[in-house]
Amino acid sequence: MLARVLSSSLIGIDPYLVEVEVNVEGQAFRYSTVGLPELAVRESKDRVISAIKNSGFKFPPKAYTINLAPADIKKEGSAFDLPIAIGILAALGMVMHQDLDDYVLLGELSLDGTLRPVKGALPSAVGVKANKLKGLILPACNAREAAVTGEIDVIPVNTLLDAILFLNGEKLIEPIHVDPEELFSQSQTYSVDMGDVRGQAHVKRALEVAAAGGHNVLMIGPPGSGKTMLAKRFPTILPQMTLEEALETTKIHSIAGLVRTEGLVATRPFRSPHHTISDAALVGGGRIPRPGEVSLAHHGVLFLDELPEFQKNVLEVLRQPLENTEVTISRASMSLTYPANFILLSAMNPCPCGYSSDPRHECTCNSMNIQKYMAKISGPLLDRIDLHIEVPAIPFEELAAKQDGEPSLVIRKRVQAARDHQIQRFKHDLHIHSNADMPPKMIRSICKVDMDSAQLLKSAINTLGLSARAYDRILKVSRTIADLSGSENIQTEHLSEAIQYRTLDRQLWMV
Repeated sequence: MLARVLSSSLIGIDPYLVEVEVNVEGQAFRYSTVGLPELAVRESKDRVISAIKNSGFKFPPKAYTINLAPADIKKEGSAFDLPIAIGILAALGMVMHQDLDDYVLLGELSLDGTLRPVKGALPSAVGVKANKLKGLILPACNAREAAVTGEIDVIPVNTLLDAILFLNGEKLIEPIHVDPEELFSQSQTYSVDMGDVRGQAHVKRALEVAAAGGHNVLMIGPPGSGKTMLAKRFPTILPQMTLEEALETTKIHSIAGLVRTEGLVATRPFRSPHHTISDAALVGGGRIPRPGEVSLAHHGVLFLDELPEFQKNVLEVLRQPLENTEVTISRASMSLTYPANFILLSAMNPCPCGYSSDPRHECTCNSMNIQKYMAKISGPLLDRIDLHIEVPAIPFEELAAKQDGEPSLVIRKRVQAARDHQIQRFKHDLHIHSNADMPPKMIRSICKVDMDSAQLLKSAINTLGLSARAYDRILKVSRTIADLSGSENIQTEHLSEAIQYRTLDRQLWMV
């Protein structure tokens, strides 16, 4: 007896249908899974057999052959448990066949037949919709996530028995329906606010510039000066996510199994990996490549605290995603590309002990130690960071101030107004969304300066010994500052402020 059940898997973030074919014959027990199954799929045998028996069904001793097609693509994960179990029962005549071509099935089985959550529910639902199938049957805890796509029936089931009864027409299970717009508006709240930060007005201004133009930032300051606190509140001043951005970000988080019960990532992601992270964990990798922190930060912020403490090879792999807003992971069997459009926000101490810029503490480092510490960050990586900001220790008077700082909502309005200028400016180029994305050729035409500004820029370049890439960064930041002030042209004061945001270049020149 032969049965066919539909399931789904992923190549990168793109879904594809998998046909689970089950053939049952003979009287001697044999169980084999073919179609390039990975270890978790091969191990489904014991889970499936136990779940079928513990759900009250007989499992006769026959020859069971399960084929996962297409057979030339590796299948991984435990989400094939449910379709394999349903396919076996359909081949044994215990599940009706008529609806099996209408639904895609996903789910990991416990030994007692209950269903555990799976990864990639949202992209799988997108694939169901693209193939114009009726719906998706999956664990109830993944239902809201999958229902975000709309236009398909998302059937939540808690056990293998629930799925069988539904397919046999013996139990009515209402599809889960979610209004993406309503869910999106309800989930756009942050638990922190920039108004919580006392003092540091010039740092907040620099972060506002970074948010307005999508620029990368490096904060340099002693321990306890508020770098981490500022970083955690940086996403709250970025423009609110659009629904399209939220869906794209949720797909990546779904693959990693990080989607919360709300079912939608509606706020800017903030990823803060520890400095012991490997290069594969940062940009993605593994035997079958999975998205790394740079992709999980897509449309959000990647915060690297204690930047010099990261391994040099880890920092160097950031170059491709910072330049191309995507990361390509190549293996012998496949090459996958994940989106990675994020703002890099990093922080470091000014020296190994951390107190060379703090007048209240004595620095124990000599110039050689400081140079060695700074050299841990390569020049090419520094060139890709637009703003270098000094974050001084906070005076007691500012800490004790009763008045809160400017709230995130007020700052975000100014940021959004500047971004609106950029949307209009780049409306004919689909690959450029902010000033930070401008290629060199476009910088020359959009970031023109007058004679006085050109002389100021020449003096800064010659004095600081800046690279050509740093020259471009200054012009980009100047353009963003002009957008924040509502100016059509870059003025000398805009350029002067942008030059001030190259703190580390000045420090390295003076060391």
